[in-house]
Amino acid sequence: MNQRGAAREPHRSPKAQRRGAARIAAVQALYQIELTGASPDRVLREFVAHRIGEVPHPKDEAGAEEAIGEPDRELFAAIVRGASERRHELDEMVGTALAAGWSLERMDRVLRALLRAGAFELFARPETPARVAIAEYVGVANAFYEGREPGFVNGVLDKLARVLRPEEMAGAGPPAPIPDRPAKGN
Repeated sequence: MNQRGAAREPHRSPKAQRRGAARIAAVQALYQIELTGASPDRVLREFVAHRIGEVPHPKDEAGAEEAIGEPDRELFAAIVRGASERRHELDEMVGTALAAGWSLERMDRVLRALLRAGAFELFARPETPARVAIAEYVGVANAFYEGREPGFVNGVLDKLARVLRPEEMAGAGPPAPIPDRPAKGN
């Protein structure tokens, strides 16, 4: 099967592609949890039963040839459960990385879900290098957005990584700028 994700990133190993698909699916699940108020376990069961397999690329019409691939189910569940269970703590962390006058409430739900998932990986999954986590979530942002949001995600997660993992980020160069973010969309 010609998977769009594989076509876009032939340099990535199948394991890396599965982890990337898990992150996109996790952002979608976290969005659904916030939108519907459903429990993380219910949403996880629904995703496994009906959506996991070939996760459609967010910008594309759903279809097998447009799929990004089979997600790493363990990573997917860990992000969804962890980000849900620690939502308030993660929101506080992300809030400290935002520019003055910005809050998570001003952002659309997808962007909030994305930042929570990225913050969770930076905070609770030290096995994922900080720069990898940042790059992965910038990639997820590119899957959902065409505007300034990927740069915004980069800036916020970079700033957060410098606080959560200072020794790892010591040689990372100057902090990424956080561009202005458009007003709340949904």
